[in-house]
Amino acid sequence: MKPRNAIMLLTAALIWGIAFVAQSVGMDYMGPFTFNGLRSLIGGVVLLPCIAIFGGREKSNTNDTDQASGTTRDLVTGGLLCGVILFLATSLQQIGIQYTSVGKCGFITAFYIVMVPVFGIFLGKKTGWRVWLAVLIALAGLYFLCITEKFTIGRGDTLVFLCAILFALHILVIDHFSPKVDGVKLSCIQFFTCGVLSLPFMFLTETPTWGAVFDGIVPLLYAGVLSCGVAYTLQIVGQKNMNPAIASLLLSLESCFSVLGGWLLLGQQLSGREALGCVLMFAAIILAQLPVRSRKEIAGDGQAS
Repeated sequence: MKPRNAIMLLTAALIWGIAFVAQSVGMDYMGPFTFNGLRSLIGGVVLLPCIAIFGGREKSNTNDTDQASGTTRDLVTGGLLCGVILFLATSLQQIGIQYTSVGKCGFITAFYIVMVPVFGIFLGKKTGWRVWLAVLIALAGLYFLCITEKFTIGRGDTLVFLCAILFALHILVIDHFSPKVDGVKLSCIQFFTCGVLSLPFMFLTETPTWGAVFDGIVPLLYAGVLSCGVAYTLQIVGQKNMNPAIASLLLSLESCFSVLGGWLLLGQQLSGREALGCVLMFAAIILAQLPVRSRKEIAGDGQAS
């Protein structure tokens, strides 16, 4: 794992963690499809100058026409597929955040750290025992975080849980396409796809007004420019040639940042049971990131002593 890639993913996690606050505040001014649609379109527009300035940096070194057309097909297919999944995931998350706290939403969303290695088995991805142990600890954390003492789960928690499964698929799709195409262009296509898909639901189920959009412009711009334009692009570029299970664990640190953001900016508190769930999930993330020494390294240490 390259440090540069890890830093990109951690930066994305920090931006997303604070974005949960922006999403919660944004719901005071507009509906979920309006907020998601506009922030996605903003994210796509923000990336257009980046493509114009830095376009071609990641082009293939070959001039083969068939491979070039194949890359174009991969770019369009990957962008559209990522956009559809992103639309479904962010819509569920944006609706669900109306019925749960920012901190809980962040940690439930982090359930994708469990689903990525599970889905990866069917794609031939190998995952070490330490990641699986981290997955079990994360499941215990999610239990304390989401399931009440009366063994019930809230409506918002259920919607965010479904969103987490979709985000796991999103990570695996990016893992498949990002080594083949320009990451910034892939990100741009997915945002415009997500934004366009949101528009019909925005006008059919909500009554958006320019006044409401202007009142909520600060959280909308944060979510559009930073959360979409910057963070998702950092995810796509940072995920290149990285184990998707490890990438998902780094990205899931957004859950810790969301709790911190909800506490500092919104004054939201977690119960003792929920706090225990957060601690367990954080421990799972740290465990999965500890370096694993190979047998050769261990044998080498034994010979040196």
